[in-house]
Order: sequence, then structure tokens, then C-alpha cells
Amino acid sequence: MIDIIISLLLLLGTFFILSGSLGILRFPDVYSRLHAATKAATLGVAGVLLGSFLYLLFDQGIVSGKLLLGIVFVLITAPISGHMISRAAYNSGVELWEKTKRDHLKNESK
Repeated sequence: MIDIIISLLLLLGTFFILSGSLGILRFPDVYSRLHAATKAATLGVAGVLLGSFLYLLFDQGIVSGKLLLGIVFVLITAPISGHMISRAAYNSGVELWEKTKRDHLKNESK
């Protein structure tokens, strides 16, 4: 049963990384591409690392603190870095996609 869970986590992580890579190629503007990249990093890498942690724990009997720290680090830093990069792009004047309906930051002071 644990082998199925490990396989599902690895496949799910791989799916998110692949779909994030496709999102980077297909999305129209910087902001949606950053969303795809950070979502792939957060969910994909965390899924692969969690699957690796469970494999080492149940098959090898090793508790890897480095994998747990890697998961926590990715879950904390990827969304924050994506937000900061998109905020910097907006403040430097990178245009939104022409079909964007609403600019929530337009009235905010810089």
C-alpha cells in the first residue's frame, strides 16, 4: 500500500512540474507565467520530495531531515519569491495581458 502512495506522490509531483513547464510556454504574460512556475515549484517539488521521504522512511528505514527541510523551504520560499518577482515586474512597468479585465494594483501607491 505504501508503494502505491509513494508512486502516486512521485507521479503527482511530476505532473505538476510538467504542467507548470507547459504553462510557462503557453501563458500570455509574465504574471500568469510566474503563477505557473511557482505553482509547479511548490506542488511538484514538494510532491517529489515527500514521495522520496516516504520511500526512505518505509523502504530503507532512514528518516531524512534534509528532505523535510527541503519541503518546508520550498513551501515557504516559492510563493513568496513568485509574488515579489511579479510585484517588481508590475512596478517596473511590465504590461498586463490585453484581455485582463481588472488591474487590482492600479490605484495603489507605489
